[in-house]
Amino acid sequence: MFKFILKRLGYGFLVLFGVVTLVFVLFNILPGDPARMMLGQRADKESIDIINKDLGFDKPLVLQYLNYLNDLSPISFHNGNIDNTKYTSYNTVLKIKNTKIILKKPYLRRSYQSKRPVSDILREAFPNTIYLALVSIAFAFVIGIIFGSLSAIYQNTWIDKTILAISTVGMSLPSFFAAIIIAWLFAFVLADVTGLSMFGSLYSIDDLGNGEYLNLKNIILPALTLGIRPLAVISELTKSTISDIMQQDYIRTARAKGLSRLQILWKHILKNALNPVVTAVTGWFASLLAGAVFVEYIFDWKGIGVVIVDGLEKYDFPVVMGALLVICVMLVLINLITDIIYGILDPRIRLE
Repeated sequence: MFKFILKRLGYGFLVLFGVVTLVFVLFNILPGDPARMMLGQRADKESIDIINKDLGFDKPLVLQYLNYLNDLSPISFHNGNIDNTKYTSYNTVLKIKNTKIILKKPYLRRSYQSKRPVSDILREAFPNTIYLALVSIAFAFVIGIIFGSLSAIYQNTWIDKTILAISTVGMSLPSFFAAIIIAWLFAFVLADVTGLSMFGSLYSIDDLGNGEYLNLKNIILPALTLGIRPLAVISELTKSTISDIMQQDYIRTARAKGLSRLQILWKHILKNALNPVVTAVTGWFASLLAGAVFVEYIFDWKGIGVVIVDGLEKYDFPVVMGALLVICVMLVLINLITDIIYGILDPRIRLE
């Protein structure tokens, strides 16, 4: 088991290393001068040179890459004095002559526009993305199982055909297009009935000047939009699994005993049908974190998606790079935990 976990950790590290390298190369070949963006109209050659030296852009690209890895790594190497403006807290692990090995938090650089640490910006936005993903997957899980169960029990009826049509539309609609349609329908055409707003985040500002307050209804439309595709997948997967289980001998025995459809479903089928559904939910939750960008932007939900789009519009590359890396770390961690759980439950997976 230890060897299996070590192998999965190695795969995860290689994925993270590849993403870090790709992100660095991509954002260092894009057009745009960070020094000019920061200085604006005050940009002159002397000021630009000072900013580029401060950001490390006066060094060769390879050295910039190594410095970037050094900033991201919890264990980093430094010659001479350590910049306390970058690493607000650290512990020196080892000192060899002028070289110090320190233990610190990963440093994601500073925003070109606000000068704030990127980690602070992401710390404010990331919880909103987590809340949205959790509500979306919970909605998809509950409704998907209900739809799938009804579709399996009432096969080839109007109920089954209606659910199939909903699932087909849900799987075929891109998130950004579904967001526009849902926002227009429920927050514009039917706004008087639903009372929902087209834009808004988890917290709203009180019109009477009483500060922010929790506004849960703002999560309904983005969660509905983000949950449509996993709902469709879970519904079809549940239907397929239940249909297979219903052909088993013990289900025929339960019918012969006079149990109703709902009793058979609840006592004998669902507990055996949920394993592949839970597997799908785990994978989709990771995907929702990455796929929330367009949905958050359209509904103005103050999460990672809005941060990424805003950073791209302003050429604020450290913010975008930091957001992409955080999403990648979350995806790797979720997949790693899922693999370990599967390895515990099914020993055959450890042999792969």
